[in-house]
Amino acid sequence: MYAMNWNTLDPFGTQALKDMDRRRQAKGAMLERAGYGPQRTPSSVLHAEPGLNLLSYDGARNDGPPVLLVPAPIKRSYIWDMSPEISVVRRWLERGYRVYLAEWVPTPDGDSEVGLADYGERLLALCQKKIVEDSGQARITIAGHSLGGILAAIYSAAHPQQVAATVLLEAPLRFAHAACCFTPLVKATPDARAIAHAFRHVPGAFLNMMSAMAEPQAFGWERIIDRTLSLADPRALTTHMRVERWTHDEFALPGKLFTDIVESLYRRDDFMQGRLDIGGRAIGPHDLRAPLMSVVDLRSKVIPPPSVLPFHEAAGSERKQVLSYGGDVGVNLQHVGVLVGRNAHAALWPQIFDWLGAPAAAPLLTAPASAA
Repeated sequence: MYAMNWNTLDPFGTQALKDMDRRRQAKGAMLERAGYGPQRTPSSVLHAEPGLNLLSYDGARNDGPPVLLVPAPIKRSYIWDMSPEISVVRRWLERGYRVYLAEWVPTPDGDSEVGLADYGERLLALCQKKIVEDSGQARITIAGHSLGGILAAIYSAAHPQQVAATVLLEAPLRFAHAACCFTPLVKATPDARAIAHAFRHVPGAFLNMMSAMAEPQAFGWERIIDRTLSLADPRALTTHMRVERWTHDEFALPGKLFTDIVESLYRRDDFMQGRLDIGGRAIGPHDLRAPLMSVVDLRSKVIPPPSVLPFHEAAGSERKQVLSYGGDVGVNLQHVGVLVGRNAHAALWPQIFDWLGAPAAAPLLTAPASAA
Protein backbone atom coordinates (compact mmCIF):
# COMPACT_ATOMS: atom_id res chain seq x y z
CA MET A 1 0.00 0.00 0.00
CA TYR A 2 2.77 2.41 0.95
CA ALA A 3 5.48 1.27 -1.48
CA MET A 4 7.36 4.28 -2.83
CA ASN A 5 10.76 5.01 -4.31
CA TRP A 6 11.83 8.42 -3.08
CA ASN A 7 15.15 8.08 -4.87
CA THR A 8 13.26 8.82 -8.10
CA LEU A 9 12.07 12.25 -6.96
CA ASP A 10 13.06 14.67 -9.72
CA PRO A 11 13.26 18.47 -9.75
CA PHE A 12 9.76 18.67 -11.21
CA GLY A 13 8.27 16.62 -8.37
CA THR A 14 10.04 18.57 -5.65
CA GLN A 15 9.10 21.87 -7.26
CA ALA A 16 5.46 20.79 -7.51
CA LEU A 17 5.34 20.17 -3.76
CA LYS A 18 6.99 23.51 -3.04
CA ASP A 19 4.40 25.19 -5.29
CA MET A 20 1.69 23.36 -3.33
CA ASP A 21 3.16 24.89 -0.16
CA ARG A 22 2.78 28.36 -1.63
CA ARG A 23 -0.84 27.68 -2.64
CA ARG A 24 -1.66 26.45 0.85
CA GLN A 25 -0.09 29.53 2.38
CA ALA A 26 -2.13 31.72 0.03
CA LYS A 27 -5.32 29.94 1.13
CA GLY A 28 -4.35 30.50 4.74
CA ALA A 29 -3.84 34.21 4.07
CA MET A 30 -7.31 34.33 2.50
CA LEU A 31 -8.83 32.76 5.64
CA GLU A 32 -7.01 35.34 7.74
CA ARG A 33 -8.46 38.17 5.68
CA ALA A 34 -11.88 36.61 6.28
CA GLY A 35 -11.38 37.14 10.03
CA TYR A 36 -10.04 33.76 11.09
CA GLY A 37 -6.54 34.80 12.06
CA PRO A 38 -5.21 34.36 15.60
CA GLN A 39 -5.92 36.88 18.36
CA ARG A 40 -2.60 36.70 20.14
CA THR A 41 -1.59 37.76 23.62
CA PRO A 42 0.93 40.67 23.55
CA SER A 43 4.50 39.46 23.70
CA SER A 44 8.04 40.58 23.07
CA VAL A 45 11.03 38.77 21.58
CA LEU A 46 13.46 38.03 24.38
CA HIS A 47 15.98 36.43 22.02
CA ALA A 48 16.17 35.72 18.29
CA GLU A 49 18.44 33.67 16.08
CA PRO A 50 18.00 31.67 12.87
CA GLY A 51 15.11 29.28 13.32
CA LEU A 52 13.96 30.58 16.72
CA ASN A 53 12.30 33.50 18.47
CA LEU A 54 12.01 33.18 22.23
CA LEU A 55 8.82 35.04 23.17
CA SER A 56 8.18 36.54 26.59
CA TYR A 57 4.57 37.44 27.31
CA ASP A 58 3.91 40.96 28.50
CA GLY A 59 1.52 39.74 31.17
CA ALA A 60 4.27 37.66 32.77
CA ARG A 61 5.92 40.42 34.77
CA ASN A 62 5.55 38.66 38.12
CA ASP A 63 7.57 36.57 40.53
CA GLY A 64 5.94 33.30 39.54
CA PRO A 65 7.88 30.32 38.23
CA PRO A 66 8.86 30.31 34.55
CA VAL A 67 7.31 27.93 32.04
CA LEU A 68 8.64 27.29 28.55
CA LEU A 69 6.07 26.20 25.97
CA VAL A 70 7.44 24.11 23.10
CA PRO A 71 5.33 23.83 19.91
CA ALA A 72 5.97 21.36 17.12
CA PRO A 73 8.41 22.88 14.57
CA ILE A 74 6.10 22.20 11.62
CA LYS A 75 3.37 24.83 11.82
CA ARG A 76 3.19 28.25 13.47
CA SER A 77 3.18 28.38 17.24
CA TYR A 78 0.01 30.46 17.70
CA ILE A 79 -2.04 27.27 18.11
CA TRP A 80 -1.01 27.78 21.77
CA ASP A 81 -2.51 31.29 21.72
CA MET A 82 -5.39 31.18 19.22
CA SER A 83 -7.83 33.55 20.95
CA PRO A 84 -8.34 34.67 24.57
CA GLU A 85 -10.91 32.03 25.54
CA ILE A 86 -8.85 29.14 24.14
CA SER A 87 -5.31 30.39 24.78
CA VAL A 88 -3.03 28.02 26.67
CA VAL A 89 -0.65 30.97 27.07
CA ARG A 90 -3.35 32.89 28.94
CA ARG A 91 -4.20 29.91 31.16
CA TRP A 92 -0.58 29.80 32.37
CA LEU A 93 -0.56 33.57 32.89
CA GLU A 94 -3.80 33.39 34.89
CA ARG A 95 -2.14 30.83 37.15
CA GLY A 96 0.68 33.23 37.96
CA TYR A 97 3.46 31.79 35.77
CA ARG A 98 6.03 33.74 33.81
CA VAL A 99 5.34 32.45 30.30
CA TYR A 100 7.87 31.96 27.51
CA LEU A 101 7.37 30.27 24.17
CA ALA A 102 9.89 28.79 21.74
CA GLU A 103 8.54 30.16 18.47
CA TRP A 104 10.12 28.11 15.69
CA VAL A 105 10.48 30.17 12.52
CA PRO A 106 11.35 29.00 9.00
CA THR A 107 14.85 29.29 7.64
CA PRO A 108 14.31 28.56 3.92
CA ASP A 109 17.75 29.87 3.01
CA GLY A 110 19.38 28.70 6.19
CA ASP A 111 21.15 25.57 7.35
CA SER A 112 19.39 22.33 6.42
CA GLU A 113 21.83 20.44 8.65
CA VAL A 114 20.26 21.39 11.99
CA GLY A 115 18.81 18.27 13.55
CA LEU A 116 17.09 16.76 16.56
CA ALA A 117 19.98 17.58 18.91
CA ASP A 118 19.79 21.24 17.85
CA TYR A 119 16.03 21.54 18.37
CA GLY A 120 15.74 19.28 21.41
CA GLU A 121 18.86 20.36 23.28
CA ARG A 122 20.99 23.24 21.93
CA LEU A 123 18.22 25.72 21.14
CA LEU A 124 16.13 24.86 24.19
CA ALA A 125 19.25 25.16 26.40
CA LEU A 126 19.70 28.63 24.94
CA CYS A 127 16.05 29.38 25.79
CA GLN A 128 16.65 28.21 29.35
CA LYS A 129 19.74 30.43 29.66
CA LYS A 130 17.80 33.50 28.51
CA ILE A 131 14.85 32.65 30.78
CA VAL A 132 17.18 32.29 33.78
CA GLU A 133 18.70 35.68 33.01
CA ASP A 134 15.26 37.25 32.61
CA SER A 135 13.49 35.65 35.57
CA GLY A 136 16.34 35.10 38.03
CA GLN A 137 15.07 31.56 38.63
CA ALA A 138 17.20 28.49 38.17
CA ARG A 139 14.69 25.92 36.90
CA ILE A 140 11.82 25.91 34.42
CA THR A 141 8.66 23.95 33.86
CA ILE A 142 8.61 22.75 30.25
CA ALA A 143 5.48 21.82 28.30
CA GLY A 144 5.28 20.49 24.74
CA HIS A 145 2.65 19.18 22.33
CA SER A 146 3.12 16.42 19.73
CA LEU A 147 6.57 16.76 18.14
CA GLY A 148 7.12 19.69 20.49
CA GLY A 149 6.51 17.24 23.33
CA ILE A 150 9.27 15.02 21.97
CA LEU A 151 11.62 18.02 22.03
CA ALA A 152 10.53 18.91 25.58
CA ALA A 153 11.10 15.32 26.72
CA ILE A 154 14.56 15.26 25.13
CA TYR A 155 15.51 18.48 26.90
CA SER A 156 14.13 17.29 30.23
CA ALA A 157 16.08 14.03 29.92
CA ALA A 158 19.27 15.82 28.92
CA HIS A 159 19.02 18.44 31.70
CA PRO A 160 17.16 16.84 34.62
CA GLN A 161 18.56 19.24 37.22
CA GLN A 162 17.26 22.30 35.38
CA VAL A 163 13.64 21.19 34.91
CA ALA A 164 11.05 21.66 37.67
CA ALA A 165 8.31 19.68 35.88
CA THR A 166 7.57 18.27 32.43
CA VAL A 167 4.12 18.36 30.79
CA LEU A 168 3.73 16.29 27.61
CA LEU A 169 0.55 16.72 25.56
CA GLU A 170 -0.14 13.85 23.16
CA ALA A 171 3.58 13.43 22.56
CA PRO A 172 4.58 10.17 20.80
CA LEU A 173 7.69 8.75 22.47
CA ARG A 174 7.50 5.05 21.61
CA PHE A 175 7.55 3.96 17.99
CA ALA A 176 7.54 0.17 18.08
CA HIS A 177 5.42 -1.69 15.52
CA ALA A 178 1.71 -0.77 15.77
CA ALA A 179 2.42 1.92 18.38
CA CYS A 180 1.95 4.74 15.88
CA CYS A 181 -0.02 5.26 12.67
CA PHE A 182 3.13 6.45 10.87
CA THR A 183 5.10 3.25 11.57
CA PRO A 184 3.81 1.25 8.54
CA LEU A 185 4.54 4.22 6.27
CA VAL A 186 8.08 4.56 7.61
CA LYS A 187 8.70 0.82 7.26
CA ALA A 188 7.66 0.99 3.59
CA THR A 189 10.05 3.82 2.71
CA PRO A 190 13.82 3.87 2.27
CA ASP A 191 16.24 5.83 4.42
CA ALA A 192 14.84 9.32 4.97
CA ARG A 193 18.11 10.85 3.77
CA ALA A 194 16.95 10.26 0.19
CA ILE A 195 13.90 12.47 0.82
CA ALA A 196 15.95 15.06 2.70
CA HIS A 197 18.52 15.15 -0.11
CA ALA A 198 15.77 15.71 -2.71
CA PHE A 199 14.26 18.66 -0.85
CA ARG A 200 16.99 20.01 1.48
CA HIS A 201 14.08 21.52 3.45
CA VAL A 202 11.14 19.08 3.41
CA PRO A 203 7.99 21.02 2.43
CA GLY A 204 4.99 21.21 4.72
CA ALA A 205 2.81 19.98 1.83
CA PHE A 206 4.85 16.75 1.75
CA LEU A 207 4.39 16.27 5.51
CA ASN A 208 0.64 16.89 5.16
CA MET A 209 0.44 14.36 2.35
CA MET A 210 2.23 11.73 4.44
CA SER A 211 -0.05 12.42 7.42
CA ALA A 212 -3.17 11.98 5.28
CA MET A 213 -1.81 8.70 3.89
CA ALA A 214 -0.92 7.38 7.35
CA GLU A 215 -4.25 8.24 8.99
CA PRO A 216 -6.91 9.38 6.47
CA GLN A 217 -9.71 9.29 9.02
CA ALA A 218 -8.14 11.72 11.51
CA PHE A 219 -6.74 14.06 8.87
CA GLY A 220 -9.73 13.82 6.52
CA TRP A 221 -13.16 12.54 7.48
CA GLU A 222 -13.04 13.61 11.12
CA ARG A 223 -12.36 17.19 10.06
CA ILE A 224 -15.39 17.17 7.75
CA ILE A 225 -17.56 15.73 10.53
CA ASP A 226 -16.26 18.33 12.99
CA ARG A 227 -17.16 21.18 10.63
CA THR A 228 -20.66 19.75 10.18
CA LEU A 229 -21.17 19.44 13.93
CA SER A 230 -19.86 22.99 14.43
CA LEU A 231 -22.46 24.58 12.16
CA ALA A 232 -25.01 24.78 14.97
CA ASP A 233 -22.57 26.53 17.34
CA PRO A 234 -21.06 29.84 16.08
CA ARG A 235 -18.29 29.76 18.69
CA ALA A 236 -17.30 26.20 17.76
CA LEU A 237 -17.40 27.07 14.06
CA THR A 238 -15.14 30.10 14.61
CA THR A 239 -12.60 27.93 16.41
CA HIS A 240 -12.82 25.30 13.66
CA MET A 241 -12.08 27.95 11.03
CA ARG A 242 -9.22 29.47 13.05
CA VAL A 243 -7.64 26.03 13.23
CA GLU A 244 -8.28 25.60 9.50
CA ARG A 245 -6.33 28.80 8.90
CA TRP A 246 -3.52 27.49 11.14
CA THR A 247 -3.31 24.19 9.20
CA HIS A 248 -2.24 26.21 6.14
CA ASP A 249 0.44 28.09 8.06
CA GLU A 250 3.21 25.54 7.91
CA PHE A 251 6.86 25.68 6.98
CA ALA A 252 9.51 23.25 5.80
CA LEU A 253 11.54 21.03 8.10
CA PRO A 254 15.34 21.13 7.78
CA GLY A 255 16.47 17.96 6.04
CA LYS A 256 18.56 16.70 8.95
CA LEU A 257 15.75 17.24 11.46
CA PHE A 258 13.39 15.28 9.18
CA THR A 259 15.96 12.49 8.83
CA ASP A 260 16.63 12.32 12.58
CA ILE A 261 12.91 12.13 13.39
CA VAL A 262 12.22 9.39 10.84
CA GLU A 263 15.35 7.31 11.40
CA SER A 264 16.29 7.80 15.07
CA LEU A 265 12.75 7.93 16.43
CA TYR A 266 10.23 6.31 14.09
CA ARG A 267 12.43 3.60 12.58
CA ARG A 268 14.86 2.72 15.40
CA ASP A 269 12.90 3.91 18.47
CA ASP A 270 16.19 5.17 19.92
CA PHE A 271 14.72 7.40 22.65
CA MET A 272 12.53 4.68 24.13
CA GLN A 273 15.43 2.22 23.94
CA GLY A 274 17.78 4.56 25.82
CA ARG A 275 20.17 5.15 22.94
CA LEU A 276 19.17 8.53 21.50
CA ASP A 277 22.43 10.37 20.79
CA ILE A 278 22.23 13.96 22.02
CA GLY A 279 25.57 15.72 22.01
CA GLY A 280 27.50 12.47 22.28
CA ARG A 281 25.43 11.20 25.20
CA ALA A 282 22.84 8.41 24.94
CA ILE A 283 19.58 9.30 26.69
CA GLY A 284 16.34 7.44 27.33
CA PRO A 285 13.20 7.58 29.49
CA HIS A 286 15.13 6.78 32.69
CA ASP A 287 16.97 10.11 32.29
CA LEU A 288 13.73 12.09 32.52
CA ARG A 289 13.51 12.57 36.29
CA ALA A 290 11.45 15.73 36.75
CA PRO A 291 7.80 15.33 37.84
CA LEU A 292 5.99 14.17 34.70
CA MET A 293 2.47 14.79 33.45
CA SER A 294 1.40 13.00 30.25
CA VAL A 295 -1.89 13.75 28.50
CA VAL A 296 -3.27 11.07 26.19
CA ASP A 297 -6.36 10.78 24.02
CA LEU A 298 -7.53 7.21 24.43
CA ARG A 299 -9.44 7.40 21.10
CA SER A 300 -6.58 8.78 19.05
CA LYS A 301 -5.20 6.93 16.05
CA VAL A 302 -2.62 9.66 15.40
CA ILE A 303 -1.00 9.42 18.84
CA PRO A 304 -2.53 6.25 20.33
CA PRO A 305 -1.92 5.29 23.98
CA PRO A 306 0.76 2.65 23.08
CA SER A 307 2.91 5.47 21.69
CA VAL A 308 2.69 7.43 24.96
CA LEU A 309 2.17 5.22 28.01
CA PRO A 310 5.23 2.88 27.84
CA PHE A 311 7.60 5.87 27.85
CA HIS A 312 5.67 7.48 30.69
CA GLU A 313 5.87 4.26 32.72
CA ALA A 314 9.60 3.89 32.04
CA ALA A 315 10.45 7.51 32.91
CA GLY A 316 12.70 8.00 35.92
CA SER A 317 10.29 10.50 37.51
CA GLU A 318 9.27 9.68 41.07
CA ARG A 319 6.07 11.71 40.69
CA LYS A 320 4.04 11.26 37.54
CA GLN A 321 0.47 11.16 36.34
CA VAL A 322 -1.51 10.42 33.18
CA LEU A 323 -4.59 12.45 32.24
CA SER A 324 -7.04 11.55 29.51
CA TYR A 325 -8.49 14.04 27.04
CA GLY A 326 -11.92 13.12 25.73
CA GLY A 327 -12.27 15.40 22.72
CA ASP A 328 -14.22 18.50 21.64
CA VAL A 329 -16.46 19.78 18.88
CA GLY A 330 -15.05 22.71 16.92
CA VAL A 331 -11.35 21.84 17.07
CA ASN A 332 -11.03 20.74 13.43
CA LEU A 333 -8.23 18.28 14.28
CA GLN A 334 -8.80 16.33 17.49
CA HIS A 335 -5.02 16.13 17.88
CA VAL A 336 -4.89 19.86 18.70
CA GLY A 337 -8.00 19.74 20.88
CA VAL A 338 -5.86 19.70 24.03
CA LEU A 339 -4.73 23.21 23.05
CA VAL A 340 -7.89 24.78 21.59
CA GLY A 341 -10.84 22.68 22.80
CA ARG A 342 -13.52 24.18 25.03
CA ASN A 343 -13.63 21.04 27.21
CA ALA A 344 -9.84 21.01 27.44
CA HIS A 345 -9.78 24.57 28.79
CA ALA A 346 -12.73 23.96 31.13
CA ALA A 347 -11.63 20.64 32.62
CA LEU A 348 -8.24 19.35 31.46
CA TRP A 349 -6.06 22.39 32.08
CA PRO A 350 -7.38 22.96 35.62
CA GLN A 351 -6.40 19.36 36.40
CA ILE A 352 -2.90 19.96 35.01
CA PHE A 353 -2.47 23.07 37.15
CA ASP A 354 -3.86 21.34 40.24
CA TRP A 355 -1.30 18.57 39.75
CA LEU A 356 1.51 21.10 39.37
CA GLY A 357 0.38 22.80 42.58
CA ALA A 358 0.26 26.46 43.48
CA PRO A 359 3.00 28.39 41.68
CA ALA A 360 6.02 28.76 43.89
CA ALA A 361 9.21 30.48 42.89
CA ALA A 362 12.06 28.17 41.91
CA PRO A 363 15.38 28.63 43.73
CA LEU A 364 16.90 32.03 43.00
CA LEU A 365 20.32 32.02 41.42
CA THR A 366 21.49 34.42 44.14
CA ALA A 367 20.29 32.15 46.95
CA PRO A 368 22.88 30.45 49.21
CA ALA A 369 23.90 26.97 48.15
CA SER A 370 22.06 25.46 51.15
CA ALA A 371 18.77 26.92 49.88
CA ALA A 372 19.17 25.76 46.29
